[in-house]
Amino acid sequence: MDKYTNEIAKTLQIAYQQANSVVKLFAEGATVPFISRYRKEMTGGLDELVIHEIEVLNKKFDELEKRKKTVLETILELGQLTDELKRKIENTFDPIELEDIYLPYKPKRRTKATIAKELGLEPLAQLIMKQQSGNVEEMTSKYLTEQVETAEMALQGARDIIAEWISENPQARQKIRNVFNKEAIIYSKLIKGKEQEGIKYSDYFDFSEPLK
Repeated sequence: MDKYTNEIAKTLQIAYQQANSVVKLFAEGATVPFISRYRKEMTGGLDELVIHEIEVLNKKFDELEKRKKTVLETILELGQLTDELKRKIENTFDPIELEDIYLPYKPKRRTKATIAKELGLEPLAQLIMKQQSGNVEEMTSKYLTEQVETAEMALQGARDIIAEWISENPQARQKIRNVFNKEAIIYSKLIKGKEQEGIKYSDYFDFSEPLK
């Protein structure tokens, strides 16, 4: 698709026509060595390394497009596909972002949040999320039932719902990824008794390094 070819060109900082020619050649069954050696006039002289990178990105976007179709069909069947949501899905070039968008609609097992919603506690969770009311315990009175006997049970159910909302929020998930990318540390430790077996890797017996 043109939008993916354009993204490939932007990512690799090459002309759109160069990327488009290579993508078309791949569609015709050409290989990386063949294109780099015998189709220089079509690619503007791209070397084998760049052509391979185009191949990798092209395959990634092919898989992404297939996944988008599955996601769109699933959300449509749920009756929750809005125009805005459809645009978000269609306009993303990132598989991780696509899965973040899909997560709230993805079929899942019953969770604590699911049970809390079944007990009618979602409106209470929405009130708490707005953070506009003073005493939250007073807010729980209208949500007490035979199944939700105390204010603490109501509040716990609301917390479970809010926790799931946050865990499924694309912006929150990306913020956490950014923190990991900046601050995470990778550690390696020797398994006890494996000193001789792993002697080649002794530099990593007690090793740590920032992820970045």
